[in-house]
Amino acid sequence: MPRHTLEKMVKKEIRVIGIDDSPFNKFKDKKILVVGVVMRGGSWVDGILSTKVDVDGNDATKKITSMIKKCKFKPQLQCIFLDGIAVAGFNVIDVQELNKKTKLPVVVVIRRKPNIKNIKKTLIKINKKQKIKLIEKAGNVVQIGDIFVQLTGIDLEEAKKVLKVVCTRSLIPEPIRLAHLIASGVVLGESRGRA
Repeated sequence: MPRHTLEKMVKKEIRVIGIDDSPFNKFKDKKILVVGVVMRGGSWVDGILSTKVDVDGNDATKKITSMIKKCKFKPQLQCIFLDGIAVAGFNVIDVQELNKKTKLPVVVVIRRKPNIKNIKKTLIKINKKQKIKLIEKAGNVVQIGDIFVQLTGIDLEEAKKVLKVVCTRSLIPEPIRLAHLIASGVVLGESRGRA
């Protein structure tokens, strides 16, 4: 897999996008909001993007790819940060496909070490066995500081450098934190939950 090469020294103004979904009611909602926050480093917001995806669907990769490719910031973007590998419940993102279609490295950020065995069991139980392949394609879960990541199109050392620049106010990248706040604020009227 060709690796996207970031500059040797990661600039403080590296342009990245953080993506998170909104809270939803799995019994009522059919589609949910996914928000992307484009930032320079971890301190300057350049723009907000959004799309809608199906709850427990199969369209997240396509919709997120399209959202990124069509935005005016695309030529300057250097990395995609995802809050977990799935949005809208079990709408699992094919990170390799996202990397290939956008030509950008993808860093999946996970707060707690996931129990992959349990996730696979759940997917089998709810008749979504085909999504296991996407989880396996995302690669190994690696710990960096107090968070866990899966890396596509970027090596561990480069990922550490970029994370150092974009994690300014919490353990997670600032664009993900803001995407979470915006998505929950729009849907609930006020942001809730830990970002």
